[in-house]
Parts: sequence; structure tokens; C-alpha cells
Amino acid sequence: MTWNGPATDRAPDDAARRPAAPAATSPVTLPPLPDEPLTAGLARAAADHGDRIAVDFLGATTTYRALADEVARAAGALVALGVRAGDRVAIALPNCPQHLVAFYAVLRVGGVVVEHNPTYSADELAHQLADSGATVALTWTKAVPAVLDARERTAALADLRVVAVDLAHDLRARDRLALRLPVAKARRTAAAMRGPVPDEVPLWHRLVRAADPLPASHPEPTSSDIALLQYTGGTTGTPKAAVLTHANLVANAEQGHAWTRHERGREVVYGVLPFFHAFGLTLCLSYSTRIAATLVVLPSFDPALVLAAQRRRPGTFLPAVPPMLDRLVTAAQAAGVSLHSFTHAISGAMALPAATAQRWEEATGGLVVEGYGMTETSPVALGNPFDATRRPGALGLPFPGTEVRVVSQEDPTVDVAPGEAGELLVRGPQVFAGYWNRPDETAGQLLADGWLRTGDVVRVDDDGFVLLVDRIKEMIVTGGFKVYPSQVEDHLRTMPGVADVAVVGVPGGDLGESVVAAVVLREGHEVDLAAVREWCGRRLARYAVPRRIVVLPDLPRSQVGKVLRRVVRDQVLALPV
Repeated sequence: MTWNGPATDRAPDDAARRPAAPAATSPVTLPPLPDEPLTAGLARAAADHGDRIAVDFLGATTTYRALADEVARAAGALVALGVRAGDRVAIALPNCPQHLVAFYAVLRVGGVVVEHNPTYSADELAHQLADSGATVALTWTKAVPAVLDARERTAALADLRVVAVDLAHDLRARDRLALRLPVAKARRTAAAMRGPVPDEVPLWHRLVRAADPLPASHPEPTSSDIALLQYTGGTTGTPKAAVLTHANLVANAEQGHAWTRHERGREVVYGVLPFFHAFGLTLCLSYSTRIAATLVVLPSFDPALVLAAQRRRPGTFLPAVPPMLDRLVTAAQAAGVSLHSFTHAISGAMALPAATAQRWEEATGGLVVEGYGMTETSPVALGNPFDATRRPGALGLPFPGTEVRVVSQEDPTVDVAPGEAGELLVRGPQVFAGYWNRPDETAGQLLADGWLRTGDVVRVDDDGFVLLVDRIKEMIVTGGFKVYPSQVEDHLRTMPGVADVAVVGVPGGDLGESVVAAVVLREGHEVDLAAVREWCGRRLARYAVPRRIVVLPDLPRSQVGKVLRRVVRDQVLALPV
């Protein structure tokens, strides 16, 4: 599956069928995109900025030259494992240097990266691993039991090679030694970073150390080759993989560079967003390499870790979600740490409150803007300008090289009048190639002439800014992660004592939204929050587990029997907390 070319390649009768003019235009011109794979950016950074620090992981540093050498050796290890061009390789890792190494090594041999949340349950991993057809899984040691469990219970995964990745291996030598100290703090840190690995599961760092580097003559992937399968719930909540090509990922990184105007070889990017998520993968992992930035890698978002890194290596660019910005300002003020080195921050995944933007800009003296996108757009499609015209609360203007339209919610071929609300369509070089092995769902989401249906209702104001009106999709966004109500509901319906359930999102403070389960109980049964959370925790990601339950006598339904989640949400909001 490949992307079919630039957005200007339209059918001859396209202009006759729908207006050609976009609803809003980009203020930035996109230079010609290079026809190259994503790996070319790392090779260029190593050649031009070989001595520059590429990665800082809790104080352990790696130069671009050393990173490129490590990727070549890791690529050799993958070939020794039997990975060939087109093979899918699963990566289930937190943020760490080996995540970068594995990512670029898979691409260098012509393989396809499949990113997974390392905290997923065995059931969630089993579905995604089997669906992608992954042949090798590079897995955090703490996630190895879940992957092995998934393999044991899924016939399609019988031949999956599982390789364990030890995060502690990326630490400085003195920090690795400190993990062995017989003190409580060392034991807690070690338990958080690593888990036991069965003898039959090889360790990644040993395979890489023993491997011969991949020869420079090994064929490079092409720009049209698939680079990444990124799982998303789309509009249905059923996990499916968005197919992103090298051209898609290169385009979005270059669009971001045109937007920020960062100078190559000068920036320090803070990698606090998870790399397994499309937002963190592009804005941190791939973007930093394209501009030869130093990437400060944090295994998870912890204000104390961020401030320790800020004292050691001050950052200049922070991709984040709004609660992170608020928590960092509060922590920095309490600790007396300056954030003035940050000149740019981009916020996504949820609306950026004006108060949060103001706090960040007052604390840093820099700018923070809101961006908008989805996995299917690699992921950024819109953004606010990094200047005085930025508008907190607005999705922004189209990224360079991106077109948008606002169409009727009933008929996507009909554009709405200027200023009216309608569904947002996006077209550009970052728009995905479709869903992996799902032609019907691809056809429903990706129109024949390259327009992507986002499922979000927007309007465009007189200044051309796109404003979010509502979500067609009923997903819940909590802490920057998407929760699909149907998945939580399907699991809760199997819980003893639950007759029916509707899952909704309500305002949740720093989380953005909080997951609430409205349940109808079977006669004679009682269910409390602790039981619901324990039941859900068996199969759902932690962020999808309800934080509150509400017991209702029945659920409101439409004439055709569909549960009216919006009515349920109103009922929940009307109840005392």
C-alpha cells in the first residue's frame, strides 16, 4: 500500500464536482519535499553533525555518529534474526535510546515498524501483533510476560520471535551500578525500569553487541515504502493500523520544520511524549533527527525528571499536552528552576486552555501554540502560528502543503457555506495510505481524490482559523490518550451483576476528560468502583479504566434502540460527585 502522489493530482472533473478552493490556507510555504526515506535524515545528521549529542537519557549521552553506528549494528542484528524488507517488527517500549535505535534499524533494513503501548494487556497486544503479522517483537522487559502470554494463546503468533529490551542498559554505568544497591530507593527504581526475563528470551543489547553492522550497500527503502503501522481506533473504536509511508513521515517532519523555522543542529527537543504515540513519534523521535537536534529522552512524564534534565541540558522545544505544561510550570516555580530556555512549545491531543497558554508563556518568555491532527495525518494537519496571531482554543491554520475543506455531515461531497459548521476534510502529503488489510474502512475514511474524513465538526472564522465545534466520534480523550467507549462497554457487559452500561467522558481537570461508567445492575446485585476497576484492569489499558461509576435504573435510547451517550453524559453531569 503506497500513497498515490501529491495532493494536486486530481481527476480531470474534480473541479466540476466540488469547489477547488480550500476553506482555509496555510501562512507558510512548504519547500519541495525530498524524495527519500526517513532514514536519510539520520544519515545526514551523522555526516553533518557527527559530534553533536543526539540523545540525552537521564544524563547518558550519545552522539549522532555513535547513534548511526549503533543503528547499523542493530540493523545487522535484525537481519540475523531473519528480518527482511517488508517484514513487520513490533516495538513495545517506553521512551529510551534503544527505542530510537530499534526504530531506525527496522526502517534501514526495509522493515515496517509496528508501534505498541508497552503497558497494554496481553489481549490488546495479541490482537495487534496478529493483525500486523509481526515476525519479531522488541519488548520492554516488563512487557515480556504480556507478549509471551499473547503468543501462547494466539495461534497466529506461534512463530513470533520475542526479544527483551532492558531500559537500564541505556543508563550511565554509575546509575546501573546504583540499581544494585540494597536500599529501598534503588529497589523501587529497578522494579520500575526492568522485569525478569525467561532464559529462552534473548536480550536485545547482547544481540546488537554481537552483530556485524549492516553493510552500507544494503538496499535502502524508497519513499513510497511503508514505514509504520500505527494502531488507532478510528471512528469505530476497533483497533486498526494506519499505514504511514516514508513519504508521509518525511513530509510531516518537513512541514513541522517549515512551521517552527528551527535551525538545524541547534535545538534541544524534550521527548516527554510517548514515542509509541503518533504525536510523540513525529514531534520528538523523527523531527529531532531531521533537524539534528539533541533529544532529551524521558522514560515517562515526571516533572522532577524534567526539571533535573532542565538543570543539566536546558531545552528549547517542548511538544506536550496541556496538563504537562501546567504541571511543569507549577513544579518549576516551587523548585526555583528557570524555564526561559524554551522558545517554542506545541500542544496537542486536547484543547489548549487560554489560562494554560498564558502561564507557560509567562514562565518561559517563549511561545506555545495548539496543533491538531490524527494518526492518519502522521499526525499534524493544522497548527497555530508561532507569532502574535496565535489563538489559544483554535485548532489553527493548515500546515504548509495541506488543504482543508468543511463539508456537510450528511454528504462529504458538498461544501458548507463559509462560517457554517461541517465535517473537516484534510488533504496533503502527510495523509496516510489507508488502513492495513481493511479496504472497506479505508474507502469510508479516505475519499477517492485524497481527502481524509476526520470525523470532527468545525467551522472557519473570518480570519481563516479552524475552530472545533464538536466531535462526530464519541471517543474520550484522557491524559492525551484516546478511549473508545464501546471497548470499555463491551468488557464491562461481561462483568457479573452488570445488565447494561454506557461509558462517557466528563471534564476531568488535568486529565482533560475522565472516564465514567454508567451501569444498570441486574436485580439483586451490587457493584462498586473498586470491583469495576479491578475487572477492567484485567484487559484494558490503565487510562481506559473508569475513574467513577454511576448506577442508573436504565439507559436512554433512540427509537432504534441505540444508547444515547450524550444524554447519559448530561445525566452524569447533573448528579452530585
